[in-house]
Amino acid sequence: MKKIGLIGGMSWESTAEYYRLLNEFTRDRLGGLHSARCVLYSVDFAEIERLQVQSRWTEAGEILATAARALEAAGADMVLICTNTMHKVADQVEAAVSIPLLHLADATAEAVRASGLRRVGLLGTAFTMEQDFYRGRLEAGGLDVRVPDAEGRATVHRVIYEELCLGIVREESRAAYRKVIEALVADGAEGIILGCTEIELLITPEDSPAPVFPTARLHAEAAVRAALVGGGRRG
Repeated sequence: MKKIGLIGGMSWESTAEYYRLLNEFTRDRLGGLHSARCVLYSVDFAEIERLQVQSRWTEAGEILATAARALEAAGADMVLICTNTMHKVADQVEAAVSIPLLHLADATAEAVRASGLRRVGLLGTAFTMEQDFYRGRLEAGGLDVRVPDAEGRATVHRVIYEELCLGIVREESRAAYRKVIEALVADGAEGIILGCTEIELLITPEDSPAPVFPTARLHAEAAVRAALVGGGRRG
């Protein structure tokens, strides 16, 4: 099995899920006592969040690029950025190393297409929902992407940063997310992308009238497939 490099800590709540999922998928594929070969570089999310708010993306990207270089030096055969939002600097990270970066949006788009769906609602941080770096990548992958209205986007973003990233899960917030999801489905969404890895701590398939696509789970599953059947170092 190839070694999976994780850039985590954004937030550590969802990075912990990545670690669990990688090991569960590996055990399911290989059986017995098998677990994932992986290495983690966990950043200080307070620093990253401050740079996000100040639109200092290049500086944030250099922090992640440094992490990627450290993972490559530690023997990683591929790199995962364990957060949707920071894929805004995916090109900067990818350019810093000679090993492949497994892009979260690509893994998500592949899963949606495989389900036979095309029109999806996207939940995530305001950066992810409102900017083109992620939504545009999904659309380039053949999807028709819809986002909540301004009030819905504000609600989704607030809950992520003020609650989920702190490990807080509230029933009121789950109910608020359900309303946002229902509005997206009423607008024609055939499925819902949980485009922030923390959202999976709050929303399950039972909370949506349409299929959900949990991005951390899809990313981890894609990484294990790549680690077992390919996805090694670039020449």
